[in-house]
Amino acid sequence: MPVNKSLLARASAKLGPQVSLAIGLLVLAVLLAMPLLHLLPSDHALHVSAYALTLVGKILCYAIVALALDLVWGYAGMLSLGHGLFFALGGYAMGMYLMRQSAGDGLPAFMSFLAWSELPWYWYGTSSFLWAMCLVVLAPGLLALVFGFFAFRSRIKGVYFSIMTQALTFAGMLLFFRNETGFGGNNGFTGFTRILGFDITAQGTRAALFFATVVLLVGSLYLGFRLARSKFGRVLTALRDAENRLMFCGYDPLGYKLFIWVLSAVLCGLAGALYVPQVGIINPSEMAPTQSIEAAVWVALGGRGTLIGPLLGAGIVNGMKSWFTVAFPEYWLFALGALFIVVTLFLPKGMIGLLKKEKDQ
Repeated sequence: MPVNKSLLARASAKLGPQVSLAIGLLVLAVLLAMPLLHLLPSDHALHVSAYALTLVGKILCYAIVALALDLVWGYAGMLSLGHGLFFALGGYAMGMYLMRQSAGDGLPAFMSFLAWSELPWYWYGTSSFLWAMCLVVLAPGLLALVFGFFAFRSRIKGVYFSIMTQALTFAGMLLFFRNETGFGGNNGFTGFTRILGFDITAQGTRAALFFATVVLLVGSLYLGFRLARSKFGRVLTALRDAENRLMFCGYDPLGYKLFIWVLSAVLCGLAGALYVPQVGIINPSEMAPTQSIEAAVWVALGGRGTLIGPLLGAGIVNGMKSWFTVAFPEYWLFALGALFIVVTLFLPKGMIGLLKKEKDQ
């Protein structure tokens, strides 16, 4: 009997990664097939509607944010409650380009409504897609670099770091709510018509944006796995578990923390840049503290420090949110709070940890 159990354990351990890889490839195949099926005629049985493609594309963008947060929380032990700010900054950078595309040679519609006579200096060059993509990377990246440098140099960590990141995103939300800042105020940016000269609502454009989102997600996941399995990843986990011991061994944590923090912010900015043309709007509500807290729930539900888990958590929570906000909109925050309590009490390692526990048994 012990021999049979040993053989069974070895067989399951050998087949486990193969099964996971097969499931991952199947999910990837489905995601790659969705934009192709969207191009079919609307009366075709296999046609994927614009609503379904947009919904899944939005969830994939959120999944990238979850993965980015997992890199700093799951591996480096820094719980950020401000990743919504980096996501929104990338979205606003792309939104500036889209608004210029819609306005042509004139001012964006909201500026004309507010009787502005000329573009603010920080809008210069935003009619260029290449400059807009530079802003998508630079805006969240530089903010993360400056904030992270002073925070990590001062050795701020734990709950104090979380509070500071939440204060940062709240300040950003208040700033962007003001009309005089030149970002559309409460309404933000909307009414997009073209991107790179193509109709933004055309089937081909929607399919291309969805495909780009899948590519970014797969690339981010690959990069995360490479970092996690490298010496750099082992240093990050040492920072998370015993930073003082690591410093005693001669390592300076500042550079490691700063690199993963800025990389995480840039990934969020890229996700925001793909979110905006698919959803069709960006406003300061994306910077609300609740958005960043939700991202932490995604990571906790899936299992932090696993990379795959946060993707699963983002899909489940946002799928639930899409259903709740239609069927029972007033109860969504209660459901989210209950979900967080259940995860905290009964799933401390998330769903991935639960699956591993069942597999070991």
